[in-house]
Amino acid sequence: MLVLTRKKNESLIIGDNIEIEILSIDGEQVKIGIKAPRDVDIHRKEVYLAIQKANSDAAQQPISFAALDQLKDFKK
Repeated sequence: MLVLTRKKNESLIIGDNIEIEILSIDGEQVKIGIKAPRDVDIHRKEVYLAIQKANSDAAQQPISFAALDQLKDFKK
């Protein structure tokens, strides 16, 4: 893990197109701003982990043939 120290209004650049700026610091809470292309997904870690779990759970569910038939009809 890379650890950097930044002050209010200072930024970090990731790659060529992602900028993270420290907007404010209030006690133990830090507000950050992220500038990134729209095709880059940005989530809080707890949200990201919940999405991953939901995707994993969904992938484990058996698919019914009736549901597949409905999808075929929907594409027509």
